[in-house]
Amino acid sequence: MSDAGLASDLPDPPYYAVIFTSRRTAGDQGYGAMAERMMELARTQPGYLGVESVRDAAGLGITVSYWRDEPSIAHWKKNAEHRVAQETGHRLWYQAFELRVARVERDYAKRSAGS
Repeated sequence: MSDAGLASDLPDPPYYAVIFTSRRTAGDQGYGAMAERMMELARTQPGYLGVESVRDAAGLGITVSYWRDEPSIAHWKKNAEHRVAQETGHRLWYQAFELRVARVERDYAKRSAGS
């Protein structure tokens, strides 16, 4: 990635985006460590292309992960360690969340000078 935080090494479309929007509960309760582990684990999954993630001070977050195809997304969703994180999120970490899967048909970019 040339620009910090941007998944800029994506292939030409089409590919898929999984958009996870969430509102956190108060306190960490192990969330930070699990979020880091999920980022590490996702990078090892077949079809994984990249991720972008932000969270504001009020607890609203958006994570967009990019995948080669829908079978890759399904494989990630079923990963045993990821399932534990999902279940803990439902029970402990999230007040609310939305998950959307979209096919990316086009993309455009501006790169910083020197990138």
